[in-house]
Amino acid sequence: MADDAFHVYDTTLRDGAQQEGLNLSVADKLVIARHLDGLGVGFIEGGWPGANPKDTEFFRRAQTELDLKHAQLTAFGATRRAGVKAADDPLVAALRESGAPIVTLVAKSHDRHVELALRTTLEENLAMIRDTVSHLHAEGQRVFLDAEHFFDGYKSNPAYALEVIRVAAEAGASVIALCDTNGGMLPDELADVVHHAAQTSARIGIHCHDDTGCAVANTLAAVRAGATHVQGCANGYGERSGNANLFTVVANLQLKRGYDLVPPQSLRDMTRIAHAITEVTNVTPNSHQPYVGVSAFAHKAGLHASAIKVDPNLYQHIDPAEVGNDMRMLVSDMAGRASVELKGRELGYQLTGDQSRELVDRVKEMESRGYTFEAADASFELLLRDSVHGERRRHFAVESWRVIVERRPSGEVASEATVKLHAKGERIVATGEGNGPVNALDRAVRTALEGIYPELTAVELIDFKVRILEGTHGTDAITRVLITSSDETAEWATVGVDENIIEASWQALEQAVTFGLLRAGYTP
Repeated sequence: MADDAFHVYDTTLRDGAQQEGLNLSVADKLVIARHLDGLGVGFIEGGWPGANPKDTEFFRRAQTELDLKHAQLTAFGATRRAGVKAADDPLVAALRESGAPIVTLVAKSHDRHVELALRTTLEENLAMIRDTVSHLHAEGQRVFLDAEHFFDGYKSNPAYALEVIRVAAEAGASVIALCDTNGGMLPDELADVVHHAAQTSARIGIHCHDDTGCAVANTLAAVRAGATHVQGCANGYGERSGNANLFTVVANLQLKRGYDLVPPQSLRDMTRIAHAITEVTNVTPNSHQPYVGVSAFAHKAGLHASAIKVDPNLYQHIDPAEVGNDMRMLVSDMAGRASVELKGRELGYQLTGDQSRELVDRVKEMESRGYTFEAADASFELLLRDSVHGERRRHFAVESWRVIVERRPSGEVASEATVKLHAKGERIVATGEGNGPVNALDRAVRTALEGIYPELTAVELIDFKVRILEGTHGTDAITRVLITSSDETAEWATVGVDENIIEASWQALEQAVTFGLLRAGYTP
């Protein structure tokens, strides 16, 4: 298990799951828990047994299906109800019987919340905390306490907020996490409050929301002020603007402040784990997320590329490999020779000076017409290959294509495409039907080529984006199409631009198929 000197506490499965549009099954939660354990966090908050049937089922299954190597499972719940003994409260019983070695209790620390939300007295609230903590502690469970709305409560009535800490600690709570529940604090004022709280005999933790965009900064400020327990969520998930991003917090503390929080190999797995969790949650990953986003170490400006060519550390604050990420060079109309040469080297090509200059000019000219290569690496690699070989090389030549869109009497709209291609000395004519023109063209191309190139059966179109580039021309506007394809092991993006949306789509589709054949090992 993780060292108890400093706690990394994850609450993705409970607080993170409150994000709008995020809905986790019990199986999802078990998978995410394994990923978090692989990262090396010390505690995984599994949910609220007794209050939520799904969470009750999670804790039941976790006892036999989770074999945690680093983390301990934590059950979340509230203090007893007013006027009821902790031993007799059914929700407290659910925590006691959850099988979790640790219970995190949420308690009110804001006087107005006690009186208006709990509808009880300040004295009874303290009694609820004391009774519940001491009961669970006596039953053999370790108890943490989340002091809800602590910072707002401290502003309203500092003596009462600090009394909540004192009572919980005396009753046996080993950590009192101060919660910026509304997410409204800024780092300097939060640090002052944490410093005062840390003067008590209690061990202090921190739980921040990101409503001011300061959740990570607030967490780091709290650690500097004396907190030794940090809470957060994978990828910053959570209600409203989210919680402190646990990946960013861990990377900052370990790489910038020297804390030994997770094993170095686990830190090098962080990017993989972050993306694996997004696959389970089905939440689109933030490409600009610090440390683990696909754009976290992506460089576009020509000036930056020139410096990186000399020393990558000139424009990178860490080696991306420390968190399992990679440096990426983006090619665009901002690119200079250094950008193109570095990108070529990244793809395995050594360009001459003339080739670099010609390619830069070609990229800038095409981007002026609407192409975007920073979002379509596969299209750029095909362009680069053409530049290296001095000619356009493809696995097939297009004689013509045609699409018919028909609205039938039933109201159904169907598309039929015909393609005429030349490949391996053959002239091939094939048709395909689909629910739209691009789908029909895709099927027609596959019909034409899969007999010659069977590996195409593994390639599929997984995303299709259209953008109007010059809206002032109405339906005559220039259209950009981005297609993302996959062969089950990798994804790649291609781009097409034209006034005709079908032609733009065909350009991107043709390149997608060509790149898929290159990946399959076919020489054009």
